Amino acid sequence: MAELATQSPVQLMALQLLLWHSALWTGQEAVPLSPASALPIPRSFLLKSLEQVRKIQAEGTELLEVLEGCLSQLHSGLVLYQSLLQALAGISAEVSPALDMLQLDVTNFAITIWQQMEDLGVAPEVKPIQGTMPAFTSAFQRRAGGVLVISNLQNFLELAYRVLRYLTKP
Repeated sequence: MAELATQSPVQLMALQLLLWHSALWTGQEAVPLSPASALPIPRSFLLKSLEQVRKIQAEGTELLEVLEGCLSQLHSGLVLYQSLLQALAGISAEVSPALDMLQLDVTNFAITIWQQMEDLGVAPEVKPIQGTMPAFTSAFQRRAGGVLVISNLQNFLELAYRVLRYLTKP
């Protein structure tokens, strides 16, 4: 039961759907009806049921596409910030430990997102490689770049937080 608490809402929804499907399938097998004893099912009911199934399938596909897009963009953004943070190495002795910790956190977050994409089966075939790093040639460029990178990273993470919170809502 503790394992269920650590599952993502999407995983719990998929598990719930699987359980419902299993329960219905088992129920169908438990009471096999012969054609002679089958109850007549109105055609309109069957058509409405088929339409509902199609609608649910379409919504599931759409949800998966949205989730895939969100996770892919999040991962790409994190890879970009990994490169930018690496380019800031040597900015100053005072901020170097904090920068190293931030770079490690961003890298771990990117890995976690990639693993989630793999678990959902939506990860691309080839993991994207890190882009080229900008060259900050002077101390002023590193300081100014640091301010811009950290400010933009903060905005990116706030947006990512809002998107992930939205995806966790039922």
